[in-house]
Formats: sequence, structure tokens, C-alpha cells
Amino acid sequence: MARIHELLCELPDAQEQEKVVHLLQALSLTLKSSAQSCVGQYCLALNESGLSLQKPSDKKMGGLMVDFVSGAVAYRRHHGGGTGQAVAKAIGLKQAKRTLSVLDATAGMGTDSFILASLGCQVTLFERNPYVAALLLDGLDRASGQPDVHVVTQNMHLLNTNSTTWMSDQAQSAHPQLFDVVYLDPMFPHTGKSAQVKKAMQYFRDIVGKDEDADALLEPALTLARLRVVVKRPKNSPYLNARTPTLSLEGKANRFDIYVNKSITSSLD
Repeated sequence: MARIHELLCELPDAQEQEKVVHLLQALSLTLKSSAQSCVGQYCLALNESGLSLQKPSDKKMGGLMVDFVSGAVAYRRHHGGGTGQAVAKAIGLKQAKRTLSVLDATAGMGTDSFILASLGCQVTLFERNPYVAALLLDGLDRASGQPDVHVVTQNMHLLNTNSTTWMSDQAQSAHPQLFDVVYLDPMFPHTGKSAQVKKAMQYFRDIVGKDEDADALLEPALTLARLRVVVKRPKNSPYLNARTPTLSLEGKANRFDIYVNKSITSSLD
């Protein structure tokens, strides 16, 4: 697995430099201001468009960044089908008919969290990889300049910490912090197919690696979920922690395994 050793930032001006220094200090990352300081296969680069993850040795790949304002995520927000979307159905949003609190324990690029936040959910995102968390923070920061998108991202609260450890500690606490739904989307296992995977997944596999501890997420998640735990999996993959769900919703490539702790409709009584 490729490792990121140092950080490359192309700093347009002093104000942007101060902003990025603050961002990286919050994540305990090292700031390097010259191209020569970028060692390893991947670097974080900052320009007028925002913070992106790049592979200097492969210019054709371009950069990977979190963009909540435009592109596919924005299109999905406007035309994705609202509460009829698979992830919304899986968490029971239409049944609830009220705001749900959601813990996204494996935020990644934040797409599903953003969709749920756009539908009114209060979402707490956990992302333990500091480089991915930096991309998320930058995406959230840029979204704050767009009022219609900021309305959504105000419902998203990011924590750069290990959700497995945090949930396990909470589960053992006398007064744990509970959520209506805990959402788990661990790194999909590599299928071995020759077809090129999406750029984001290529980068993630190199930088984040496999979620070897994914099975350990389920039990503490069940303790912290008032209503249900939802696990996103490849369609033909085994159940997380070999535990059979209450029900599953299947799509073309993925499925949502749903572990019900309490009926959503009964929670409204």
C-alpha cells in the first residue's frame, strides 16, 4: 500500500497559506510549501479551486477533491429522487417523517452524508484518515460560501478520529451518546476484476487501504443506534461480522443491510 510521507501545498497567497496552515494543524499534518518537499506517490495540493489529492507520477489521473457545490453530488441533490433514494429508504427517512440524527462512522468522501443532510438529517461524520478528513474539511469550507449549499452542510459535523474506538468507548459508557441511525460504509473488498475502478476508489485503496477492522464496527454501532444500523455492502459480499441483518435492500451493485433495534414508526408514538 502506498504511503503519504509529506504534504505538498501550492499556496496562492498569504491568506490562503494561513487558512491551510490552520486546517492542517487541526489535523496534525505537516505543511510543506515547496514541490520538492512532496515525497511518496500522493500529495495534497492547494490552488484556487481548493484542496485536492494528487499523484504527481500520473498526471492523467488528475486530482481528487470533495466538491459539495457542483458536479455529481450537486446534481444528485437536485435530481436524485429525494427520500426515494436507496440510502434514504435504508435509514427509514420516509417512515420517520421527522429529523433523524445519523452517525456516519466511515465518511470517506462524504457523499451519502451530504445527501442525508440535504434531506434534513443531522449527520455526524467520522473519518480517521487525516488526508481524507482534510479534503472533507476543505469541501465543507468552500460550501460555506454558497448559501444554498451551506444550508445543507450546516447539518454535517466532521470529526477526524477513529470511529471504532470512539463507538466502543461510548458503548461502554454509563451515558453513551446515542443516534437514531448508525451508518456504516467500510471500504469495499477488492474484487480482482480487470476493469479500472473509479479514480476515488483507486486513491482510497492506496491511501486508506482495506478496512481490516470493519467487522468491529457493528456491535458498538448496534449499542449506539436507537432505531437501526445500516451497512452498505457490495451486492454479493458476506454480511458484516457474519451477522444476518433484519432485512436488506438490494441495488444493481450494492445492497443495504439493515439491523433494526426499534421500529421507526413506533418511535413516533
